[in-house]
Amino acid sequence: MEPQPRQPEPSPGSPPPAGSGTELADLRRRIAELENGGRPRRHRWRSVLSALLVCLATVLSVLSVVAVWADSMVADTDRYVDTVAPLASDPAVQTAVTNRATTAILDRIDVKALVTELSTAAEREGAPPAAGKLIKELSGPIESGLKELVSSTVHRIVTSSAFETLWREGNRVAHRSLDKALTGKGGGAVELKGDQVAIDVAPVIERAKDELVKAGFSPAARIPDVHTDFVVFSSDELSKVKTYTRILQIVGSWLPVVTVLIAAAAVLLAAHRRRVLVATALAVAFGMLVLGVSLTVFRGIYLDRLPAEVSQDAAAAVFDALVKFLRATVRAVAAVALVTACGAFLAGPSRPAVTIRRACAGGIAAARDAAASGGLRLGAVGRFVHRHKRWIGALILVAALIVLVTWSYPSTAVVLWIVVAVLAAFAVREFLDDAGPADAAGRRGGEREPRPS
Repeated sequence: MEPQPRQPEPSPGSPPPAGSGTELADLRRRIAELENGGRPRRHRWRSVLSALLVCLATVLSVLSVVAVWADSMVADTDRYVDTVAPLASDPAVQTAVTNRATTAILDRIDVKALVTELSTAAEREGAPPAAGKLIKELSGPIESGLKELVSSTVHRIVTSSAFETLWREGNRVAHRSLDKALTGKGGGAVELKGDQVAIDVAPVIERAKDELVKAGFSPAARIPDVHTDFVVFSSDELSKVKTYTRILQIVGSWLPVVTVLIAAAAVLLAAHRRRVLVATALAVAFGMLVLGVSLTVFRGIYLDRLPAEVSQDAAAAVFDALVKFLRATVRAVAAVALVTACGAFLAGPSRPAVTIRRACAGGIAAARDAAASGGLRLGAVGRFVHRHKRWIGALILVAALIVLVTWSYPSTAVVLWIVVAVLAAFAVREFLDDAGPADAAGRRGGEREPRPS
């Protein structure tokens, strides 16, 4: 075929030749791209909107984690019980309960009246008057010994397995207590008094009264019903925390879905979707880092502002228990975000990504060839996988996403195991990808680059 003669370039200002409208429009488009940094003008607004959606998704991801935690603490009884149950064996909480219950019992025992009663009884039994006077002078030691008796009895109850059962079952029945602590509604063992969260220790006192009577201290039977508490949380900003927590609890069920949809919209609007996906995932991971640091900072601030009469160790134990699952969720979401960023990067056209994919595919191809040398024949299965390789990869990712979404409160370990399962599934897919002898020869010769998953 003879080469076509080159058309002379039109002079400036002359009309374009017939049939050159498409070429001229394309030339103008390319010039516009160069003037705008290589980016088409029509993509500018999409890029700006995509960037705004990425920022919004990052902020909402932080709020979503907190909202899901607040909602689960109120709506999920088992999760709440699992959260507070370990506090029954925490030494700081045990000490706080022991001290508060001991004080409540001793406040309702008139030691001077008991000493007078004992002195009168001694004189009635014929003891010398000096003996009665001596008993009255021993009121201090008697009070000290009584305090030791009550304290040891209460501590024995608090450190027993019976207290763990009482604590766990009591919190299960009074599950609405956390709702009351955060919203001022409901009822239960945890009460909101002003800007303080207090736990009622009446069941412990009742048990201690029975134990004291069994030990021979009969005046304990005359102690009236005692409802007292020890403060484990106190903050001048608690009223604001209640408002914010209530809002987050209301939106906790649907805010994560909105966040995912906004992130997906940011990626779909972008001119370079893979890059924006990586950026979105890294931004979410950074948001989780900020949230984790904020929890640590807030813990220190609230402990520093506790009143002197509040047990700091017990308050710290309660705070750590309540945010335990929140911290676990933060780590899990950060792990998902980092895995997503790595996956999007490795599926891209960059040299490191291509090198890693080629190395993995080459290793799996070598294993497949070794198996074929041993007599393995993939046949129709290999051809089927080869034809539908991309669809199989998509199904693997969708299945992993379904498992992750339907898993109740996935931890970081769950996320990592899902990643391992996905990688194993992709490895099996690559191993089964065999279109026949010609394709295998092409792979051994390095003629084909493995397609990105």
